[in-house]
Amino acid sequence: MIKSMTAYGRGEHLQEGTLYIAEIRSLNHRHRDIVLRLPKNLLALEKDLTSLISSRIRRGRIEVYVEMLNQTGDIPYTLELNMPLAESYFDIFHRLSEQFGVKHDFPLDSLWQMKDVIVEKPVEIDLDRVRHGFLEALSQAIDPLDRMKIREGEAIEADFRERTTLLEKYLDEMEKRAPELVEKHRRRLKNNLARLLDDVPVDEERLAREVAFFAEKSDITEEIVRIRSHLIQFREYLSADTAIGRRLDFLIQEINREVNTIGSKISDTLCARIVVEMKAELEKLREQAQNVE
Repeated sequence: MIKSMTAYGRGEHLQEGTLYIAEIRSLNHRHRDIVLRLPKNLLALEKDLTSLISSRIRRGRIEVYVEMLNQTGDIPYTLELNMPLAESYFDIFHRLSEQFGVKHDFPLDSLWQMKDVIVEKPVEIDLDRVRHGFLEALSQAIDPLDRMKIREGEAIEADFRERTTLLEKYLDEMEKRAPELVEKHRRRLKNNLARLLDDVPVDEERLAREVAFFAEKSDITEEIVRIRSHLIQFREYLSADTAIGRRLDFLIQEINREVNTIGSKISDTLCARIVVEMKAELEKLREQAQNVE
């Protein structure tokens, strides 16, 4: 089963008055790269969340965002006064008043605007309870992510099968054309010799050797056999229940190498056109394989 690497999912879990929210997005990547966006007081959950993701996603860049909303009205933090810093501000205020001879009461309401004088301190959380809440939310987020990956994977698989079938048709055309090229070369060579030698009879034995040499030099049987073998293996991977993206990419590279070899062996116009068409299809396959898990 093919899975796309590009997908999105969101999950929520309500537990003891707290709503746990997880959003997950996966993107193309050569390996598995997990990026968790966690607040400092939740960093202890990184290992558990990473383990859950690794058990269900094999490849891609995975970005996860989590949020915890209190549904009971309780404030999830306390306010603390940094008294030494407040005293410093107070002292500077009075020194400035004395320096410029301006009498003015210290504006207590301005304390809110003074950096780090009043700070929010998160309420200590129960990590075991929070861990369970976020694991549930993340699991629920992965479910729709996985369904999206499968839907897109089905479309990619259909495209793969269509293009590999087209590549086989091109191979059939080229295979059918190859013997004609040898006969065409024999006739052209014989006509050229006859024109150059005028009335002198053509040495049929030497002509046969030249044609045989051409046939051996331009033989593409091995390349066609290898390409067909790669295409069979390519289709087998489409049904595999494992990460196949990198394997497909490797096979596409191997097929492309064989097609290049064919292009260097045959100078026929029709075959050259087929080579160009095959390379265009292989490039489209390569682009699609970049998005396969």
